[in-house]
Amino acid sequence: MEKIIVVGSGFSGAILARKIAEELGRQVLVVEKRDHIGGNMYDEVDEHGILVQKYGPHFLNTNNYAVIKFLKQYAELFPFAVQLLSFIDGRYVRLPFNFETVQQLIGPEKAEGLLAKLRAAFAGRDRVPILELVDNGDKDIREYGELLFEKAYRTYVSKQWGLQPEEIDKYVLDRVPMAMGYDGRYLNKDFQYLPVHGFTKLFENLLDHPNITVELNTDALEHLKLEDGKAWYDGESVECLIYTGPIDELFGGKYGPLPYRSLDIRYTYEDKPSILPTQIVSYPQAPGYTRSTEYRKIMYDDSGARGSVVATEYPLAYDPHAEVGNTPYYPVVTEASTAAYQKYLGEARKYDNLFLCGRLAEFKYYNMDICIEHALAYFENVKAYLMKNKEETI
Repeated sequence: MEKIIVVGSGFSGAILARKIAEELGRQVLVVEKRDHIGGNMYDEVDEHGILVQKYGPHFLNTNNYAVIKFLKQYAELFPFAVQLLSFIDGRYVRLPFNFETVQQLIGPEKAEGLLAKLRAAFAGRDRVPILELVDNGDKDIREYGELLFEKAYRTYVSKQWGLQPEEIDKYVLDRVPMAMGYDGRYLNKDFQYLPVHGFTKLFENLLDHPNITVELNTDALEHLKLEDGKAWYDGESVECLIYTGPIDELFGGKYGPLPYRSLDIRYTYEDKPSILPTQIVSYPQAPGYTRSTEYRKIMYDDSGARGSVVATEYPLAYDPHAEVGNTPYYPVVTEASTAAYQKYLGEARKYDNLFLCGRLAEFKYYNMDICIEHALAYFENVKAYLMKNKEETI
């Protein structure tokens, strides 16, 4: 049989590889450019006994319990609702912005009337995008929305994305809405978990199948060729190629590079059990950096940890050839980048055995839960293709 190749071992690639191997009984080769599996979810225990997520903090948050049920096949999970603060005007305030934040920013006396107006204007709603406050007809609600927007959203977005909010896709701005109450959970999702032994162990179990072979430190683009309407690997025809990397790089950047953001993550160690006032702190007004994570605070068992480590994120443009910033994290979705992506998508459609899945390949800003849901659903497309192809070759 011809090969089934999966490029990338993050959630999209690993889930599809497992489903193909287990449910279809097919051999799958997973090709990973980095020296580890798990994509940007990779974590490892550092020299201080602290489980550090190398590419920034990730949490399992979803309203779809099927996602958690699927992952529990491969990892022991424990409930964990992450807590955040934002450092604004020299003080820590609650994040997500909620009714507690209103009192912190404008004082309890002024907050009384505004809170009543917010309750009336958004009755029955748990979270409201900040732009709805900015566009509200009530003067007090609008002014508070503008205060949040200018002190937090504009400054944070401009650092995170290298653009002004007006230039970025509205979906990005709506990802962390204001809570209409005192809910202190960062996201209002029903099911919130972390893996007891970390994400890397989860991925090891996910890819542990006799039909799956993983090749690390391998740049698939050096082995792939797209011609004659098919994908080829090392000169051999491929039955199915599932690609989860940057789509523009797959096609040699023929329509120009698509913009992605990367991170320069810098670590600070202190010989004490706690450094930050909570697990993650956002710094919208700080120069250059956006947030810090104290990983000891999100470990299931920190009894073996010595001291504590804080990882601080400095966003920058992705450059595959740079020493720092050579890992793509977030697609920068604008009108211009969407138009360029559509050109690459048009190229991809010329190849029947090419499947694009994931944040980078589909140029979409998927949250992790949506990425997992999407991969599970996307498998049905791959399955239908492979089953049809099998019938045609019999």
